[in-house]
Amino acid sequence: MRIRSTWLAGICAGVGIAVGSLSGFVATPAVAQSFSPSDVFAGLPIEQVVIVIANPSADTALNDRVSDTVRRRLALFPGSSYSADRTNFVLAQARRVPDVAKADYTIGFGERDGLVLTITVTLTDGATKGAARGVLADGSGFPVLYDNNGTYLRARLEGMALYYANNNAWFGHPAEMLTGNPLVEGTPAGKGFNDWVETYVVAGLSGITPVTDKFYVYGAGSVMLTASAGQELFTDTTRSYFGVEDAYAGFIVGDTTASGNRYGLNVSGGRQRFTLANAFLIANTASNGQERAALQANARWAADMVGLAQLFWNGNKLEAFYVNPDELPILDTKTEIVGVNLELTPLAGLMIGGNWLTVPQSTFAYYGPTGLAGTREGLELWDIRFTWAAAPGTSGPFVGAEFAQQTNRNFAMRARAGYGEIGWSFPTAAWSPTFSYRLGYFSGDDPSTARYERWDPLLSGGNGEQWVQGANMFKVVQDSNSVAQRFQARLKPVKAVELVPQVWIFRADSLSNIGGNPALQQLSSKDYGTEVNMTVKWFVSRNIYVHGHIAYTMPGQAIRSALNYQADDWASAMAFIRYAF
Repeated sequence: MRIRSTWLAGICAGVGIAVGSLSGFVATPAVAQSFSPSDVFAGLPIEQVVIVIANPSADTALNDRVSDTVRRRLALFPGSSYSADRTNFVLAQARRVPDVAKADYTIGFGERDGLVLTITVTLTDGATKGAARGVLADGSGFPVLYDNNGTYLRARLEGMALYYANNNAWFGHPAEMLTGNPLVEGTPAGKGFNDWVETYVVAGLSGITPVTDKFYVYGAGSVMLTASAGQELFTDTTRSYFGVEDAYAGFIVGDTTASGNRYGLNVSGGRQRFTLANAFLIANTASNGQERAALQANARWAADMVGLAQLFWNGNKLEAFYVNPDELPILDTKTEIVGVNLELTPLAGLMIGGNWLTVPQSTFAYYGPTGLAGTREGLELWDIRFTWAAAPGTSGPFVGAEFAQQTNRNFAMRARAGYGEIGWSFPTAAWSPTFSYRLGYFSGDDPSTARYERWDPLLSGGNGEQWVQGANMFKVVQDSNSVAQRFQARLKPVKAVELVPQVWIFRADSLSNIGGNPALQQLSSKDYGTEVNMTVKWFVSRNIYVHGHIAYTMPGQAIRSALNYQADDWASAMAFIRYAF
């Protein structure tokens, strides 16, 4: 359902300020989104799980036994993708452990690009164990509606307010860079200063209940209202949109063996979010903007359908998936993706993974110098990767690398992509700094060959520390025909605040850029440009999160020549505040 009304401008105009993150959209016709205020940390890797007993017993053996049992019940391992629903579900299971009265968690910043989950356990005093809690049980504890003996029902209610400003968006040339873009309506942001506001409200329910001690069923559903007002990247039209976001169900089977090994099977289906590994290939499973509003807020992430089966053995994972992304109706390519993914942890700190996927259906078109080269339908991709890091809490290096290749059953195609990263963390030093360098490569097409070599980014993205490369430049140069160098630091001046400065250097792989931004179809140089940005993250409280960024992008020879050497530097700033029960 779509709602248009002038009074929304007043509502949106009063909505919050914060200081920034990332992206929006790009070239014709794909959507390029980034940060997800609607679930800020969904899909990020869990670096460490810390268990704290709030009221430790004088019996240290009891404390150790409870901590160990809870840890094994949680089935949350370093490297797992964070999900608020899943974390709440496994905590409901953990609360069934004898001697545990309560269990809750907080999120903290990891040493690299992930999260630290701190599980706080309260031991029973003999009277509290077994007592139901929640609004439906004792009238208190919202948003928990009911929590007792593994049955857990929770309300979801949250809202976000975002402010975004650009100076010289699209390097001051929106007409050239948005030629033929179907999302353009009215007057988009461009030369000079432009700003706008966005907001969303989401409400829903999620729950889990045991069928047996080892078998649980769960589900979730939510609806969302989004609105935008002002002059954003594609339009100055005030919009609002209301619709279903999540709607999924599943089951979990799992246990711990006598030797302490944890295994589990998780199967789910429906409208839900899905991130494959590190977001290199699949993260942005829904589109925003246009009639759905909230272009920069990227409030919607649930695919039309995700079918997922995950088998866990301690820190190892095998998963099979089907993804039908929720694309904008005006740009719907009917894309479907199926695949398998394997992640192994043979040594502490080491992850080795790989995946294979294919696209059985899609109308998304590839173009070369002679016209249509083929479509995404028939695409096949294989991928190998690894990461290694020193033990959490210790100073030391971390490294990672990935390589992927795409072919197509229906025509000659061979595209390649990958990255290499090296860094060092100093968790015990002042501000706990982490420094890293990453080189990312996504092939372009070589017009002298009969093959098609331009990398298809699929649903790549996530956030600005994953595969949204540059707050501004990503809107122009997505993860295709791109060689990007990233110099990054992470700094924690206080526990609840993280600063992430970045310097980006962007180059093209090929001078032929057909399929990219309409103003950059043929390049005179491989120098796209450079970008400097700063992201600020602040946990004000468990319920309130503030995030912001500033970015300054300087066009290189490729962009300047395409715009008749009249390209302006592009500056942007964004801030949002999110409140979630």
